Amino acid sequence: MTGAIAGLYAITSSALQPGDQLQQAVAAAIRGGAQAVQYRDKSSDTGQRQTAAAALADLCRAAGVYFIVNDDVALAAAVGADGVHIGQDDAGIAAARAQLGPQVIIGVSCYNSLERAADALAAGADYLAFGSVYPSPTKPQAVRAPLSLFAEARELTDRPLVAIGGINSDNAGAVRTAGADAVAVIEGVFGATDIELAAAAIAKQFND
Repeated sequence: MTGAIAGLYAITSSALQPGDQLQQAVAAAIRGGAQAVQYRDKSSDTGQRQTAAAALADLCRAAGVYFIVNDDVALAAAVGADGVHIGQDDAGIAAARAQLGPQVIIGVSCYNSLERAADALAAGADYLAFGSVYPSPTKPQAVRAPLSLFAEARELTDRPLVAIGGINSDNAGAVRTAGADAVAVIEGVFGATDIELAAAAIAKQFND
């Protein structure tokens, strides 16, 4: 698979879709146009997480979309994920790269910090995520990242810039106009009654 993270980047939620509903929900998001899926599950059940991640990895591989694991480098390696997303308190980029190899995508949460973005780029990050760009039901206390940050970040790199936080079909277009290459969405996709329709409404903002 070639290309880069772009368009709709759907992030799963164990709260919104319990294990028995997860594959069906992700399949719907992919049908709607998700170009990447991130498996995000903060539970401590290692076996359940590996089973779910392996199934989603197969689903994404068959659909030709990127499969990214949140936080857990060992899990990403175990299921052959396309990449891992690293937050502020997770393993460093160098350690992740050493374990996963040069071809795997490593994304980094930069919150509202260009300094952190510059450090991540120097360490070899493949994409940078900024947010929360809007109030987020998933992380209501998250720091806010102004849309102007994307133009500033673009001066640092040509690697993909991902916006996260409170994004839906009503504001995804504004985020793209501000300079984001992709939008990472949890509630706006997996919290919808019709996941495929919600995904399509966001994805189409990046299709012209």
